[in-house]
Amino acid sequence: MNICKACRLTLLATALAAAATASAQSQSFPDGTPIPEWFSQRAETPDTAGRRYLITDYGATASDSTLLQTERIQRVIDLAAERGGGVVVVPRGVFLSGSLFFAPGTHLHLESGAVLKGSDDISHFPVVDTRIEGRTVRYFAALVNADRCDGFSISGSGTINGNGLRYWRSFWLRRAVIPKCTNMDELRPRLVYVSRSNDVVLQGVTLRDSPFWTTHFYRCSRLRMEGLTITSPFEPVKAPSTDAIDLDACTMVHISNCYMSVNDDAIALKGGKGPWADTDTTNGANRDIIVEDCRYGRCHSMLTCGSESVHSRNIIVRRCHTDGARCVLTLKMRPDTPQKYEYIDISHIEGSVDRMVNVAPWTQFYDLQGRPDRPMSYARHISLHHISLRCSMFLNMRTSDDYRLSDISLRHIEAEAETVGQYDAEAMGMSLEGVTVNGRTL
Repeated sequence: MNICKACRLTLLATALAAAATASAQSQSFPDGTPIPEWFSQRAETPDTAGRRYLITDYGATASDSTLLQTERIQRVIDLAAERGGGVVVVPRGVFLSGSLFFAPGTHLHLESGAVLKGSDDISHFPVVDTRIEGRTVRYFAALVNADRCDGFSISGSGTINGNGLRYWRSFWLRRAVIPKCTNMDELRPRLVYVSRSNDVVLQGVTLRDSPFWTTHFYRCSRLRMEGLTITSPFEPVKAPSTDAIDLDACTMVHISNCYMSVNDDAIALKGGKGPWADTDTTNGANRDIIVEDCRYGRCHSMLTCGSESVHSRNIIVRRCHTDGARCVLTLKMRPDTPQKYEYIDISHIEGSVDRMVNVAPWTQFYDLQGRPDRPMSYARHISLHHISLRCSMFLNMRTSDDYRLSDISLRHIEAEAETVGQYDAEAMGMSLEGVTVNGRTL
């Protein structure tokens, strides 16, 4: 019996929903280690985080976003810290600010209608020692910063607005004059940067229009992101390098029920780059990460390993919907960096993408720094299964002498695609089971 394309996709979506219900909570990571109970626990609410400090009670004033409130808001944060901690509350209204630095025991809560808006003047963001593009360097602080702040949280139904338009325009003007300028050459801040902190929670807020990366977490453990809305535009001005979530040497991360649509990667796994990146103690692996029940609008990739990454292991992405992501999974293979991507499981994905998997050499700003040989990289034990997609190209998986692909598994996937694309099943140790493209079994 012939079944139309739309009917096939509908039937598969129904089957995926049933399979998701049956296997929604796998008890193990892809390498077989048990998933800790922490992943099934609920995050604590700000009501349990201590005394509330309403910033307008201490001199901060809402305005038409022209009156800078940085010093007044920072005084409230410092006061809360001096008194043993508490929740810094932003009420309804627009509050313009430069960099804010949270201390141990302090938290940020944005009430309904509250907008913490970043200044579009880079001089309002001090140059500090920070982590950027796989290195510890002197660079601009983010709008919201928290270092060594165990238990730090950002919560509420308000918005952190990066006010990025001026920075984006300046970036594209610089690129027009200096085509090889890097992301750091155009001076712009990130929206949220949290480093060396455990038990971090971001819950409920909207994060939008970041000048640079939207959220960046470095050496954090037990990190939860729940119910976030993270956006930046593709038009009329592209918001370059506005990754929604950048994980940099982080462990035990749970991302759930978030919406991400940004002009770069939705979730990027970082951790270091360079020919000896695996021996640099400031770098590290991303491990034990679960992404589930999220929705994706336009973005470069739902999940990206690279381009500054040395090791990512035990990554689960499941029960997600995409409406226009370029890729489900991207592996950026740098020929100047030793990389290892392993034990990645992606399942129960549906929607539309440009391509399901993209694996290719990544040579942007390639630099062996005098190393006589190219370091070898590996991607292995990667599984995609129970997936229903509409795409332009099903697979773009290039082989190379600079990296090895092995133990790639595709199971129970149905796609409508303009082209199957490029892959060499034998060379990369790929197994296929129940995989059809345009009704034809691969």
